[in-house]
Amino acid sequence: MRRRRTAEAERESAAGRAVQLEAVSKVHGRGAHAVTALRDVSVTIPQGSFTAVMGPSGSGKSTFLHCAAGLDQPTSGSVRIAGTELSGMDETRLTHLRRQRVGFVFQAFNLVPSLTVRQNITLPLRLARRRPDGGWLDQIIHRVGLAGREGHRPAQLSGGQQQRVAIARALITRPDVVFADEPTGALDTVTAKEILTLLRSCVDEAGQTVVLVTHDPVAGAYAHDVLFLADGGLVDRMIHPTADRIADRMTHLGAWSR
Repeated sequence: MRRRRTAEAERESAAGRAVQLEAVSKVHGRGAHAVTALRDVSVTIPQGSFTAVMGPSGSGKSTFLHCAAGLDQPTSGSVRIAGTELSGMDETRLTHLRRQRVGFVFQAFNLVPSLTVRQNITLPLRLARRRPDGGWLDQIIHRVGLAGREGHRPAQLSGGQQQRVAIARALITRPDVVFADEPTGALDTVTAKEILTLLRSCVDEAGQTVVLVTHDPVAGAYAHDVLFLADGGLVDRMIHPTADRIADRMTHLGAWSR
């Protein structure tokens, strides 16, 4: 009975928290050759929020994403996704968690050339041996603006349309959080604006949680708040960001501030 109450209490305390890092550090190598990529980072990302993670090169942005998304194990500290502790999970359990509860969007669209739009979107479900919900699939296709193109293959789509497929693929499993790593880096500015607007609408209209890793102040300004990293540490958090405020803060991070 006590164990049941403890588990229920943990679930209640985790309500509203999509991602939680507590004292997370990541060290590569040992001894004199050890490099600290992430240093004692503690942060909570609420459900239904759009959070940008920014900082200069080498600040720890990619390591933050890898640890928060369960792609890499931190050297120390705790990572939770919607209350589920990732520490101690073997690769099989982590793979299952990522397929079921995490969505990914990258700069490279990573679509399968031989598959149609519909088949690319439902690929995570097929890998997890789950049947697509036809109504949800149609809703996602409509939301990302791909209605009428379900039978097209990636080579028949523009770069922006391919990224829309990648976003739909990230949403199809109804994940707790979507991690987007420089998703507009390969796109022109007009198309990038469309993709960022789409991601923001997924948060504001559908209640999705999005964590965006970017170096671009304009992209960061689409988020509700911005986490700033420097030299592996979390050094600031900006609420209601603007491109100008972000750009100014970026010039005073790490070595740039000295």
